Parts: sequence; structure tokens; C-alpha cells
Amino acid sequence: MDERSVTDRSRPNPILELAHAPSIPMQIKELMSECGRILIVDDSYTTRKMLARGLEQQGHRVAQAQNGRQALEMVSSEPFDLVLLDVVMPEMDGYQVLQELKAHKEWRDIPVIMISAIDEMTSVVRCIEMGAEDYLPKSFNPVLLKARINACLEKKRLRDSEIEQQRKLNQLNRMLETRNRFIRETFGRYLSSEIVESLLETPTGLKLGGEKRILTILMADLRGFTSLSEKLPPEDLVCVINFFLETMTEIIFQYRGTIDEFIGDAILAIFGAPVQREDDARRAVACAIEMQRAMAGVNRHCRRAGLPETAMGIGINTGEVVVGNIGGKQRTKYGVVGLNVNLASRIESCTVGGQILISETTLEACGPILRIDSRAEVMPKGVSRPILTYEVGGIGGEYELYLPPKPYLPLTDGAKPHPVQLSAP
Repeated sequence: MDERSVTDRSRPNPILELAHAPSIPMQIKELMSECGRILIVDDSYTTRKMLARGLEQQGHRVAQAQNGRQALEMVSSEPFDLVLLDVVMPEMDGYQVLQELKAHKEWRDIPVIMISAIDEMTSVVRCIEMGAEDYLPKSFNPVLLKARINACLEKKRLRDSEIEQQRKLNQLNRMLETRNRFIRETFGRYLSSEIVESLLETPTGLKLGGEKRILTILMADLRGFTSLSEKLPPEDLVCVINFFLETMTEIIFQYRGTIDEFIGDAILAIFGAPVQREDDARRAVACAIEMQRAMAGVNRHCRRAGLPETAMGIGINTGEVVVGNIGGKQRTKYGVVGLNVNLASRIESCTVGGQILISETTLEACGPILRIDSRAEVMPKGVSRPILTYEVGGIGGEYELYLPPKPYLPLTDGAKPHPVQLSAP
């Protein structure tokens, strides 16, 4: 007969005392705030039943296993909050079961309290080193056992809560990253990365409203495109526009510009929003030169596709505008409005293909590093007095970007004078 199943009738049975737990003082009962699912593993039928009765009276849900292999099978099929595990059992002892539990990635967090008639320090140390939460001799005090069970269950609940919170946090992070990736992939095709990041990171990024700020505005437009659109099939026309816009967009983003909008074959870009820098005007001019140099590649692409070549004019102006989120709840865009935006468009309308014209304010903002090939006084539509425009042929400093010098055309006397009148649209 197993000596662990024998009850000493000469003294109170601690297991029976646990079964009569309602007689325990109220302050001890309050240690159990929540109940759990507990697995009792013991080859002694008497021990299992007595423990189960006492734990069930405290509100716990209890399952029983008479050996280690049965215990592992039960753990694999249902979740448990705590395992009470006997050390000495036939076939598979408690040490082996504990080792299996702690080696399994899904079971290792289940708290295990070892219970045994063996009250030796070597056994205690071995179980604790293997990962057991506690070790109690079978002559355990029922109040102590209850307190240890409650402590293990509370630790398990806290650990599960942390795991669940981390799981939810990971899920939210994945959802946020998916959302952010969608926004970057969708709006990144139209807006600079700085505006996209502003929308993602700033709580008020989509709030309507604007502010006055000094920006440099760049307007670029293909020359003769209206007549070209009348001659080309729609698919060829779209092919020219798309390659042109893709090429120029890449350059504008390279120089930290923000594309306000595409207007057919025209591009409106701003430098100085949402992030303002001291070199906004210089970057805008350098960007314009790079764009004109890139037209050679655009035209090579057109030639290979059997399409006509094109040319581009660029106008640049620096001045105070209103910048921000403009529109309504249904449709909002990040953009600029103001007289200086219109002036940049008017300056651009005075250009010919391959030309870059800038305003006097842009010239002053850039300083002496520009190569100015010519200057002219123009009277744009909507402006009360003539303004000076400057044709840019290059920029020095850190950029060192230049357009090819224009050939010198000597003036010759014509046979007859021809009156000419110039006006800006």
C-alpha cells in the first residue's frame, strides 16, 4: 500500500481541514478574489478527491489526473491556470512532468506547485530550479495552501493580462502600420514625404486652416502642348504626360519640394512648406535647372516611342502666401493661395521652352550664386505695375548646376521694319 494514501487517524487530517475551508476566518477567504481552473496530479485517489473537494468549495474548477502522462494529455487539450503536481508517481514522476511542462512554449507559463510527502531540501531546490512556483509537503497547512494557490493564480492572471495587453498592442501596431503604409503608398504618389509624415504623426495634420508664410513657388508647363494634344491619340498623349510628370516629380522630391497640384501638363510646386528652411529659394532654382536638364531624357523617351519632342518653361517667385489644409470635410488638399502664387504663374507664362524666369524677390533670396543670362521687364496680367524677371542659366555654391550657354545670334538689318506688340496673358 502506498504510504502516502494512509491517513494518520491520531491527528487532524489537513486535507479534510481544507475540505472544510468555510470555517476559515473571513480575512483569509478574501485572499481568493477570483477562481481558476486547477489540475490536480496525484496517483493517490484519496489525496486527489480531498484536494478537489476543498478547492471546489472555494469556487475553483478542478480536474484530476492519476499519473503524469494523463496530466500532459489533459494540459494539451484544455487550458489550466495552475497545476498541483505530486513528485513521486509511477511510470512518470513529477520531475519529468515538470520538465515537459516547462520545455513546452505553450505550457511553460502555467504555474506549478509541487506537493509531496518528501520533505527534503534537495528535492525542494531541484523543483524550484526546474521552474516550479512553490513546493509544499503533503502535511501542508490548509490556510497556507490556499494562500499559495491564490498567489500563483494572481501571478498567472497578471502575466496573462500583460500578455493580452501586449498582444492587443502588437495588433494595434500592425493595424497602424498597415494604415500608414496605405497612406504612404497612396498619397506618397502626390505629396512629398514630409507632408505624408505630417499627416501621420501630427494629430491636427488634417485640420482645416492655414497660416501666412514666405514660400518659393515654382510653376512648370510644357510648351505647345495644347496643339500637341489635338494631333496625338489619347493614349500617346497620356504616355507623354505621365513620363514627364513622373520624371519631374522625382526631381522635385529630391530637392525637398512639395507638389501642390498637377494642372494638366503643368506642375505647381512649393518650397518652404510644410517644413521651412533657409535655402528654400536656392533649392527651388536648383530644382528648376535639374528639371530643364532632365528634359533631354524626356525627349529621348518620346523619340523612342515615336512621339514628338516637347519643351518646358519654368517660372519662380518668392513671397508671402497662405499655406495649409484648404477645402471642406468631403474634400481637403494641402496647398497655397495668394497673389504670389498667381505671380509665379504669370512669370511662367512669359517663358519660352527651355527657359527659367525668376522674380526679383527670388533673386534676392538666392544671393550672388546665380548665373543670370538676361533680364526683362514684363507687365503680367493682374499686376498694377511692370516687374523685373531674370533668366537663370545656372547656380553655383553647393549645387554647381548649369544649363548650356545660349548661342549668340547677331542682329541684322531687316529689309522692312515690322511692328511687334508683346503682352503677357
